[in-house]
Amino acid sequence: MATVLIIDDNPAVATALDVLLSLHDIDSVTAGSPAEGLAVLDREPVDLVLQDMNFAADTTSGEEGHQLFRAIRARHPDLPVILLTAWTHLDMAVELVKAGAADYVAKPWNDERLVTTVKNLVELGQASRALRQQAQRERRRRSELAGRFDLRGLVWADAATGRVLELACQVARSDLPVMLTGPNGAGKERIAEIIQANSAVRNGPFVTLNCGALPAELIEAELFGAEAGAYTGAGKARAGKFEAAHGGTLFLDEIGNLPPAGQVKLLRVLETGRFQRLGSNEERQVKVRVISATNADLPAMIRAGTFREDLYYRLNVVELVLPPLASRPDDIMPLATHFLGAGKQLDDSARTALLRHSWPGNVRELKNVMQRASLLAHGDVITAADLALPAAGPAAPAAAEPEPDREAIEQALLRHGGVIAQAAAELGLSRQSLYRRMDRFGMRRPAA
Repeated sequence: MATVLIIDDNPAVATALDVLLSLHDIDSVTAGSPAEGLAVLDREPVDLVLQDMNFAADTTSGEEGHQLFRAIRARHPDLPVILLTAWTHLDMAVELVKAGAADYVAKPWNDERLVTTVKNLVELGQASRALRQQAQRERRRRSELAGRFDLRGLVWADAATGRVLELACQVARSDLPVMLTGPNGAGKERIAEIIQANSAVRNGPFVTLNCGALPAELIEAELFGAEAGAYTGAGKARAGKFEAAHGGTLFLDEIGNLPPAGQVKLLRVLETGRFQRLGSNEERQVKVRVISATNADLPAMIRAGTFREDLYYRLNVVELVLPPLASRPDDIMPLATHFLGAGKQLDDSARTALLRHSWPGNVRELKNVMQRASLLAHGDVITAADLALPAAGPAAPAAAEPEPDREAIEQALLRHGGVIAQAAAELGLSRQSLYRRMDRFGMRRPAA
């Protein structure tokens, strides 16, 4: 249950607020002076403060409330504060909203509106605290991972990436085969490097082979080597990837492209550690940790008869699923900043565009976008236009809004710190139209 601290020197006001809040299942604590209110904050957890602006007799300047608000903000910077007074001064309200006040309510208040405001602010405050606590946990988690393991300089912030890293580091010490699954460009090779860096063979070689980048007739020679004359163009004997990776790790990307004959030989190497070069009857022995990766649906390929089921289960002893970048949104900005390089920065429009994009090409696409923007931008500040990402679809037409009344204008001015242009834009008015309405309601214009 939420707890609200009421700081008001009028017992009748404090009692009325206490009763009102209790009717809506909100606990309250009362204090009759600024000093007493600050003392309550020092000893009790509070979700929101309702504070008066004037305490001394015959005082209407609001200066005491101003000082109290500043003291609360200094001690509890994230605590929402509603300012409550019978003497409304728009200039002071604007100043305090700029300083972080959550709202400014005039006496006598509207019960329903005040309760709604309190509930909304409490919910926002509690959600904000939960998010901050979660962020703190994630920072500790990242720090602990970086302290315990070699993450090869990986840039990341999303919890989903953290879960993959934790599991990768956990299985790294074993010599079991690992299969990395996920879309192209998501960073599977980087995870393979991290597994190697934290394994018992971290000082051994790390050898990669993209099984989708070679013709089927050459993959076996790449994997197992070939003797001179084993195939057209093989002028001399050469070692394959397994021999090169002896005592270390072999990373086989796009394993679903391995042809049937290569699948049979790979299965034998995994089971026995032995193989023959093409064109040779001599068996060779190696000790290699195999990590494979694919974006293909291997179970579907097994059903179609294009991938061996026994090889699949031999490779997939441990499976790590790396989500697409769109499912790791907290990674986007750190990666974008990293790829952009020193001396360049993103403006708000660029940040918004990056977070809205669906990233079908994943981390590889993001890297290309940032490097292109860094090269082609005219200045050091990167805008959304520099990113050249596909534009979002057209927004739906907005419904017609009623003409704003005095309260709507006051609230808009408070939200935008008294900036006429911004308040007018929110209200759908020109600056001059907003000025005319303020004059009609007898409202003072905020000081420039």
